[in-house]
Amino acid sequence: MSRRTGWAIPVALFALCFVPVMSGSLRLVQLAGGPEIMPADDRWAGWPVALVVHIVGAAVFALVGAFQLVAGIRRRHPRWHRRAGRVLAVAGLMVAGSALWLTLFYDPQPGTGPLLFVLRLVVASAMVGCLVVGVAAARRRDFATHRAWMIRAYALAVAAGTQVFTQGFGEAVVGDGELRGDLLKAAGWAINLAVAEWVIRRPARRRTPRAVPVEVGSR
Repeated sequence: MSRRTGWAIPVALFALCFVPVMSGSLRLVQLAGGPEIMPADDRWAGWPVALVVHIVGAAVFALVGAFQLVAGIRRRHPRWHRRAGRVLAVAGLMVAGSALWLTLFYDPQPGTGPLLFVLRLVVASAMVGCLVVGVAAARRRDFATHRAWMIRAYALAVAAGTQVFTQGFGEAVVGDGELRGDLLKAAGWAINLAVAEWVIRRPARRRTPRAVPVEVGSR
């Protein structure tokens, strides 16, 4: 993989995560007493710890995790990859754990239905499972399995960025509504998992050795 192609991965992932990360950052500013740039949400009265944990954990997991997917960084900076991986494991558990807490103990988002409630529980639990299996694989030095499960965890975590498109374009085509909205959000997770499985299963590109020039008349 060329250096330019390798850096295209985090750039693309940054673009995908821009809207949810920015939205979460603005919500934190608002909760801290800053200007109400976003519409007020009565569900977040006071300083809800679970929401703060979710926003911070998701930002760290999405942005730092993007660099973990660059093969060149993993090869040239293995120590950084290991240290960042430990941070990301904690951040990922923060994301999934707080998602479970928010789903179970806070009022649902207006306009959402029971399908999304169940899906959020399933996805958050699945993300915990992916992280646990991925970390366990790394500890026994099974790096192929580690890579696969961490990619799946990352795909689930950044689905909020994909949902911006599935819900935005989907509602323009099929209209809005409780069930439609839940299904369009589910499409975001499904698309991300499909892409993750394609990345995991695609054959690795082998580097083509450079031809060594041979001087005429040399022996």
